[in-house]
Amino acid sequence: MTSDLLAPLDLAFWNIESAEHPMHLGALGVFTAHSPTAGAHAADLLAARAAAVPGLRMRIRDAWQPRGLLQPFSFGGAAREPAPDFDPLDHVRLHAPTADFQATAGRLMERPLERGRPPWEAHVLPGEDGVSFAVLFKFHHALADGLRALTLAAAVLDPMDMPARKPRPQEPSHGRLPDVRRLPGLVRGALSDVGRALDIGASVAVSTLGMRSSDALTAEPSGTRRTAGVVVDIDDVHVVRKAVGGTVNDVLIAVVAGALRRWLDERGDGSEGVAPRALIPVSKRRPRTAHPQGNRLSGYLIRLPVDDPDPLRRLATVRTAMDRNKDLGPNRGAGAVALLADHVPALGHRLGGPLVGGAARLWFDILVTSVPLPGVALKLGGHQVTEVYPFAPLARGQSLAIAISTYRGRVHYGLVADAKAVPDLDVLARAVSEEVETLITACAP
Repeated sequence: MTSDLLAPLDLAFWNIESAEHPMHLGALGVFTAHSPTAGAHAADLLAARAAAVPGLRMRIRDAWQPRGLLQPFSFGGAAREPAPDFDPLDHVRLHAPTADFQATAGRLMERPLERGRPPWEAHVLPGEDGVSFAVLFKFHHALADGLRALTLAAAVLDPMDMPARKPRPQEPSHGRLPDVRRLPGLVRGALSDVGRALDIGASVAVSTLGMRSSDALTAEPSGTRRTAGVVVDIDDVHVVRKAVGGTVNDVLIAVVAGALRRWLDERGDGSEGVAPRALIPVSKRRPRTAHPQGNRLSGYLIRLPVDDPDPLRRLATVRTAMDRNKDLGPNRGAGAVALLADHVPALGHRLGGPLVGGAARLWFDILVTSVPLPGVALKLGGHQVTEVYPFAPLARGQSLAIAISTYRGRVHYGLVADAKAVPDLDVLARAVSEEVETLITACAP
């Protein structure tokens, strides 16, 4: 294994982290247990398998090294490198039996990963019932985006029967010096990047205008976390999709809008005039090519029609907004602001990280992200995953993030909130289920 410099977006995630806002992803998998000792056996398996996974041995350290002719040096950068003293037992932890996997996961999600070691952890939570256990995986966003995290987690689970990966053609290496035949194209590309940056900047400015968000979605950081999970039958989602058109993702996002409306009204904050900006991350790589290091992310930005009392009109609004974003593509629009990280020098990320982290609330109000999962059953030591809840990091000044995964015919919503700002996260979780039922009823002939 060799070291490699962090890509600009990875470096941004590394530098905006604070004690109150750790920048790690999470996933809580719930497994069936064949015996009361299944959790302990799972912890032993995870530790043994982690030792053989190169990506889990990588730590992140400060770096200053040559980059080539066009970018001579990286000032203030960071690199991934193999940890010389890697011990998987430092990363896999077996906890005491618990009756509430989500409550334990919330407390564990608020703890930042240790930055001097490979930034990941696996927490095994035996169930008090003796017939289940859970595993909470945590990966720093600088180490992995959602697809990469899935690849790393899959490497320590039981082998999956997946189709063979087709080899990809490799571009010939030209060394440190650029190919002079490519210089006109490089110049045109640079000019195109400038135009794209101006478009994105203008879109961000426009996105801050108009309807209001809700104070319930913004909060001063407390450093505390609470998680919740909701399971929805994918067949119910398809009932709605087939009745009104659009995509499954349109329906899932509209469910979030309706759930937020119910939640705000029930807690007394009110939904009138509320249309929070939701950032919808878009992966720029395919699941079958998730092995390369580094984040490959852009995003769409939409206004969630929380203020609209009609569920089908809310869905239509979401569908129109998503169609408009897709027409623009993931490289333009306010949601693509993450791509601007490529144009910021490493030292700028180092010095401006705290400022950028604090500016997230000016850009979007809530994160709603989808994490793809394989269609095959996931197992650990022969114990099958029955539920899997993805968790997204909370940006500074924001109190709620929602991640969604579809697994084995069921949709899993993973909710992460600031525990002090959102003590009633269970109410929002219940509202998600109720909104699905409302959409089904609205679609009935």
